[in-house]
Amino acid sequence: KMACCGNCFCCQCCCREGETRTPEELTILGELRDEEDEILPRKDYESLDYDRCINEPYVEVLEGMDNRVRQYEAVRWIMVFTIGVTVGLVSVFAIFRFSLLDSNMFQNTRKYKCTEKGCLPLSLLELLAFNMTFVFIASVFVLIEPVAAGSGIPEIKSYLNGVKIPGIVRLRTFVCKAAGVLFSVAGGLFVGKEGPMIHSGAIVGAGLPQFQSITFKRIKFDFPYFRSDRDKRDFVSAGAAAGVAAAFGAPIGGTLFSLEEGSSFWNQALTWKVLFCSMSATFTLNFFRSGINFNKWGSFQLPGLLNFGEFKCQDGDKNCHLWTVVDLAFFVLMGVVGGLLGALFNCMNKCLAKYRIRHIHPKAKFIRVLESLLVTMVTTVVIFAASMLLGECRDLSSPTTHNSTVSEDINSTIRQFFCSNKTYNDMATLFFNPQEAAIHQLFHQDGTFSPVTLSVFFVLYFLLACWTYGVSVPSGLFVPSLLCGAAFGRLVANILKVKLGMDIYSGTFALIGAAAFLGGVVRMTISLTVILIESTNEITYGLPIMITLMVAKWTGDFFNKGIYDVHIELRGVPLLEWETEVEMDKLTASDIMEPNLTYVYPHTRVQSLVSILRTTVYHAFPVVTENRQNERDFMKGNILVSNNIRFKKSTVVSRAGEQQRRCQSMKSYPSSELRNVCDEQSAVVEPAEEGEDLLQQMLERRHAPYPNLYPDQSPSEEWTMEERFRPLTFHGLILRSQLVNLLIRGVCYAENQSSATQPRLSFAEMTEDYPRYPDIHDLDLALLNPRMIVDVTPYMNPCPYTVSPNTRISQVFNLFRTMGLRHLPVVNAVGEIVGIITRHNLTHEFLVAKLRQHYITV
Repeated sequence: KMACCGNCFCCQCCCREGETRTPEELTILGELRDEEDEILPRKDYESLDYDRCINEPYVEVLEGMDNRVRQYEAVRWIMVFTIGVTVGLVSVFAIFRFSLLDSNMFQNTRKYKCTEKGCLPLSLLELLAFNMTFVFIASVFVLIEPVAAGSGIPEIKSYLNGVKIPGIVRLRTFVCKAAGVLFSVAGGLFVGKEGPMIHSGAIVGAGLPQFQSITFKRIKFDFPYFRSDRDKRDFVSAGAAAGVAAAFGAPIGGTLFSLEEGSSFWNQALTWKVLFCSMSATFTLNFFRSGINFNKWGSFQLPGLLNFGEFKCQDGDKNCHLWTVVDLAFFVLMGVVGGLLGALFNCMNKCLAKYRIRHIHPKAKFIRVLESLLVTMVTTVVIFAASMLLGECRDLSSPTTHNSTVSEDINSTIRQFFCSNKTYNDMATLFFNPQEAAIHQLFHQDGTFSPVTLSVFFVLYFLLACWTYGVSVPSGLFVPSLLCGAAFGRLVANILKVKLGMDIYSGTFALIGAAAFLGGVVRMTISLTVILIESTNEITYGLPIMITLMVAKWTGDFFNKGIYDVHIELRGVPLLEWETEVEMDKLTASDIMEPNLTYVYPHTRVQSLVSILRTTVYHAFPVVTENRQNERDFMKGNILVSNNIRFKKSTVVSRAGEQQRRCQSMKSYPSSELRNVCDEQSAVVEPAEEGEDLLQQMLERRHAPYPNLYPDQSPSEEWTMEERFRPLTFHGLILRSQLVNLLIRGVCYAENQSSATQPRLSFAEMTEDYPRYPDIHDLDLALLNPRMIVDVTPYMNPCPYTVSPNTRISQVFNLFRTMGLRHLPVVNAVGEIVGIITRHNLTHEFLVAKLRQHYITV
């Protein structure tokens, strides 16, 4: 195997995908891992149920709706509008809080009162105390709710892709996230608030339509709508889009962000709802900001938290152009450099994240707080020393900008710092200002920044932002990336303007540099293009921004993934990409499916269900019956009838082992009767005699068909091995949560009764505990009669999506991802279930491992 990246600093993380062995591949090939390549701590993530369960309670709801369908849709639209308004109001409150802290941070410190000969150390200590106190508070919020760390975009992207991240959309996460990012930004860290705003919007979208709270359990209303993962994911899509719209004033960009970066599924109805929600958020925020800041209610002058200002040449300057065709060549080159810088940023941040996972996270929680304080201290000292020692005094006598409002904003944010009245300190102006103000300076300041200042600022900001992203504080990455890229673009403009004498618009190059670097880091194309266009209010920038982002993405993808995908991969989240590689079609569904099934019968005893739920961690179980006719056809060797021949032997052995595990679980059941049954059964399940083919033994013996769809002939513990392992005819899927719900509510009937006497649960009762269903270990076994029978047929999903064992991987992947599935049964031509496919079986790592195993076999 060829070495990648030589001996470079990032040799572990900048290698291209597919050039190193995955853990699954190493297990299959029997290779050992070096200590450096040890597997990082992983967590098993649960998937979401986006596919509707069309069972009898749901059908009863549909039949009873009639004229309530329109009411249901009306409520959905009202909730979408409410989410948008709520996100807008949350953004308004955030503005006031940031303004208050910014005022304390940048006006009340003593450094402005100091002279060159006095109190610099005191000012530094004062600034350190202020910043470290605020960051300490932000870290405490993360200790309260660890999910509140970071930007939240990787988690929301995973959630919309169909993966349930524990605690990601809880009210406590929202409070810790909103309050924590306030203190982390005001504490001087190089982080942004736009990413956490997206996460906050998603939480509002997930929680508001539920009308209840896990944190405050008393907050609960009789609201029967939207009690499913399907509706919740739709509202999270709308909330995330509203967060983007409020952060950047870009409702269309927010809709495209939810489509491009989040959802694994999409439909036209969802597009309209998400766009309406984004428009509502933008309208609400704009309305209040315009009225409060300009006292002109309804003027809509401030569309978002981050606004780039108006790009426009000075009045009367006919030779000025925002950009020309010649500039496109430089934009392409800037896109390449931005992609390289973004790849380097992601590579370094991945190495830091690995180090944190291995050496910091396993230790006591206060170590994470100490790391945050260390980053704060280093950041504060660096920017203070750089501003004092490396800043240059630049002349203010340059021509004024075209817009008086923009000119006033720029002049109010310049920092003199020991410079004379007609000059300003360019380094201090970039470091000792809110990041949004520094971006405005780079976009619209007519006076030039020193190339040395821009270079030093870019390097320091690049390194410190890379170190900061990942510490235990709420933090965003959009604004730091934009500011870092704007400095790079302004440096290019200075070189072209001063060194080469070209007549260019510096603000355009600063914007393109910001887009190039941000695109190289996050690898977004469509949505980021629209967000930047809407933030600049200049449609003519559409083409150069799009070209720059595409080139930056292509360049960065040659080395590694985007920053959000990197952190998703480090967490071990089974994220599904948009499509599989063409080479994967060499595999079929039978190559990747899980053949060892844990199943239930349509009429199953309580004891059997309890033992299944206690001895397995599966979240869905096939509902099956034995079919004698399939067994006869299988003996004929007809591959179309049963093309799972190569799995038959392993299935027999695995199902025998499953029965033994169930027996062991039954021994702890509070019933001497069950313990006796288990002892008798253990004598039945014995391995075949040495040299005898267990599969052949099962097939040669004859047994009459067993119509176990009837309650009086339900599965019995006295069955022989051959009776247990007949071919399984597939009837549907039932979820673990549904089975536990049936047991807790006592939905069962006695052996001497008909299944019609079994109590019936309504759809509202089935979904009452959503999203926190009870666990099987919460069940009091002493209250259950182990001989009672549960009829699961009214509550199972009788019509799930299925595939044939010969289906190619691309078809399986497209069906699974597009329909938002959680389980995909593999059923042969006669309805026999031969395996099941889950999200894990379709991840890139698993498919690559199976493909290499296929090559080895061939």
